[in-house]
Amino acid sequence: MKKLVMFGLAALVVFGLTGNGFAAEKRGTATEAEAMVKKAIAMAKAKGNDAAFAEVNNKNGQFTDRDLYVFVYDINGKVMAHGQNLKMIGKELIDMKDADGKAFVKERVEIAMTKGSGWQDYKFTNPLTKQIEQKRAYVERHGDLIFGSGIYK
Repeated sequence: MKKLVMFGLAALVVFGLTGNGFAAEKRGTATEAEAMVKKAIAMAKAKGNDAAFAEVNNKNGQFTDRDLYVFVYDINGKVMAHGQNLKMIGKELIDMKDADGKAFVKERVEIAMTKGSGWQDYKFTNPLTKQIEQKRAYVERHGDLIFGSGIYK
């Protein structure tokens, strides 16, 4: 009986650790988000913006992975492509605010225009959980466009 209890406890520990590993695998990393942005910019340079936008907008494409996706804005805050919400394309969102009232699109434009690239923190709906969560996005300027992707904390 004692061996059975010990085996059961060991199994719970193993499954518990494995379960946590699976949960962690569902979330993208900062390194992956930054690499995805750079890859999208490389595609825009090689094949043109329209080809890059089409791939960004493809939810089954190379710029959507778990909770990671690429978004593209122009320098005025207009959405040019979006990997999770096609309804946002064409909308001027410069004054959009997160749940805490932070003008995150305006901030992203400022980062891209003054630094060329960088990270920002804000709150946004996670496509996997459908909950508003803390998000950290990497944005990088390419000409008059801002490419970005973010991780949920």
